[in-house]
Amino acid sequence: MELLTVKDLCKTYIINKRQNNVLRNVNMTVKEGEMVAIMGPSGSGKSTLLYTISGMDHITAGKVEFSGRDISKMKPAEISDLRLDEMGFIFQQMYMLKNLSIYDNIILPAYQSKNGKGKEQHRAINDRAKTLMHKLGIHEIADNDINEVSGGQLQRACICRSLINQPKIIFADEPTGALNQQTSREVMKELNRINAEGTTIMLVTHDMKVAAKSDRVLYIEDGNIKGEYTFGKYTVQEKEKEKERERKLSNWLMEMGW
Repeated sequence: MELLTVKDLCKTYIINKRQNNVLRNVNMTVKEGEMVAIMGPSGSGKSTLLYTISGMDHITAGKVEFSGRDISKMKPAEISDLRLDEMGFIFQQMYMLKNLSIYDNIILPAYQSKNGKGKEQHRAINDRAKTLMHKLGIHEIADNDINEVSGGQLQRACICRSLINQPKIIFADEPTGALNQQTSREVMKELNRINAEGTTIMLVTHDMKVAAKSDRVLYIEDGNIKGEYTFGKYTVQEKEKEKERERKLSNWLMEMGW
């Protein structure tokens, strides 16, 4: 079943009275449970696509349907609630509040949600946060400040935070971009596991090793999707074929003009 449908999406910025068409008639779909990677050269519109589809940025024209609802027709407050309750976000820059502990940063979005009010709900949120932190191996840093942990631990905390409201989809913009190779592999392992458990993921990346672990890769250039490569689901068995997936993707990207 399709979770996300994008039709003729356009995004135009006016800079010094000149039009800059960042996205031009983009059409795409994302099915429930899929993991889709977006690749393309710098300035091709990758991050803009992610931000417009998720309602973080206004669209100029076209239509974005999320779970059967037209985001482009929603009021700002409705979009804000939708993002909080049904979407999770992970960024390259790990935005967290400096005056809160790791644990408090993770639970904050759930406490702010409409469904997170009251003692019973708070108990359930606290239990969910502890379970997530155990799953991602960071339960021992719960009380630490954000400047007392490693980059990998902080990104795993960001993943916990993105999952705290049990979203239908996670949008990730270069989630491994600021990490070394070992930590990047660990973070991708967690994202693949989360995806295998049913959460849809759409991520922007420039890293072939990351993209090769997705189900499908979309190549964007000059604001439009120029091609699509389908792998199928990455599994433990596929781990044996990791290099083969990367090689196939590399060849295809070269054909696309990467």
